[in-house]
Amino acid sequence: MIKYHISSLIILTIILTFFAAACDTNRQDDISQTQLEDRIKPLAENPYYWQYKGEPVWLIGGSWQDNLFNHPTLLEEHLDVMTSVGANYVRNVMSHRNVGNVFAFEQNEEGLFDLDRWNDEYWERFENFLELTYDRDIIVQLEIWATWDLYEDHQSLGGWTYHPYNPENNITYSPEESGLPTVIDYPPQTNPTDHPFFRTVPDLEDNELLLEYQKAYVDKILSYTLNYPHILYTMNNETGEQVEWGDFWADHVRSRAEEAGTVVEITDMRRNENIRSEDHAHILDQPERYTFLDISQNNAWSGIGEQHYDNILYIRDLISAHPRPINNNKNYGAARGGEEESVTRMGRILFGGAASARFHRPHPYEDPEYMYEKSDFGLGLSPRAQNIIQSLSLVVNEIPLVRMEPMKDLLFDREENEAYLLAIPGEQYAIYFPDRGSVGLAIENEATEFEYRWINLDQSEWGESSTLTAGDDALFTTPADGHWVVLIKEAN
Repeated sequence: MIKYHISSLIILTIILTFFAAACDTNRQDDISQTQLEDRIKPLAENPYYWQYKGEPVWLIGGSWQDNLFNHPTLLEEHLDVMTSVGANYVRNVMSHRNVGNVFAFEQNEEGLFDLDRWNDEYWERFENFLELTYDRDIIVQLEIWATWDLYEDHQSLGGWTYHPYNPENNITYSPEESGLPTVIDYPPQTNPTDHPFFRTVPDLEDNELLLEYQKAYVDKILSYTLNYPHILYTMNNETGEQVEWGDFWADHVRSRAEEAGTVVEITDMRRNENIRSEDHAHILDQPERYTFLDISQNNAWSGIGEQHYDNILYIRDLISAHPRPINNNKNYGAARGGEEESVTRMGRILFGGAASARFHRPHPYEDPEYMYEKSDFGLGLSPRAQNIIQSLSLVVNEIPLVRMEPMKDLLFDREENEAYLLAIPGEQYAIYFPDRGSVGLAIENEATEFEYRWINLDQSEWGESSTLTAGDDALFTTPADGHWVVLIKEAN
């Protein structure tokens, strides 16, 4: 028999969420007053892109871990390295899976968690992270439910064996009261699993006891984040659970934001690598509930070569009646096509008209000694990733990106995956080459002189400008091997 009760902590958390803006520090009050004007939101004149503090912004990043907030000792240094190369975008999963992490709840002398008592250190780390990223204009894509932490054990602190919600690990409820097993011996799947943790919502199993504790945790997160304008909200990390679970939390977060007098941008991240699948369509087809998209799984095996780019255009076309930013919070490494493919995906994401790109973390378990390494998982913030981030940032700073459209059809003598184009026909063009190549460009304004210059994405330095007349044979050949971008614009 499940006991239905609401603890004093849950009630207090809800009250704190309602009145957070009024009770926080003067600094947080100042932040709250600017949220509606300055918050991250779809760009009014082109909703495929973001705006922040009233200006268009393209989001790019790479970082050591997915849950940077839970690594406080080197956090500030890492964020400073990011900003030094032009990165302005970080992923943050509310996870506790790595060495040196702490949990959200207090533990007693026997090591058992009390779900009615918060661990102050966890939340102090989180608030510090929010403050540091806000000060640096780094947009945070927050993933509320760290799904991998709730399945089989696969790392030192992650997995159900260690999780506070496991009834074997807490003094708050029993397996019978919560409806939760003490053992989960399977990984997350593309299709829904049997895990009752993800079935608590009213449209599924309506487990009121457990749902109240889940709400208390989400509301505690929101009691901090709703004071800041630089947060994007993702309900889950690559979930394959039933869509009713994500829908419930999307509505819950939006409701709490409205009660706090603000507006937030929300999505969910599906695990299915086929982004043309039905579960992805569930997100695409609800622009009022899911106000931006995340297609990170396109940056895996299903998105190799030109198919990766075509998938982005497919999504852009599918949502053209209700355009929204298309984010790529994870771009995997060598395990998903090789390092050069990982770099190429960053270029195709930009030149496909998506709103964000980020190199996935190199490894989930390593200590800070490896914080600038790369691996099969991702390039993270390795020296190679830093060069690519800086170069793509330089490209974005030189073009009117939000006025340009993906137009590879204007290229001729082009082989598959050889080159990609952004263009304002007759005015400005940018071509990305994943490797040595040569393509022609159909320039529509034949009476105008154009200038062009190259940048190698591994060197982050512009070459000298050259000129051409549009009536000339507009053939562009990369100067050498490697990843190149050439910008072509009307000469002054």
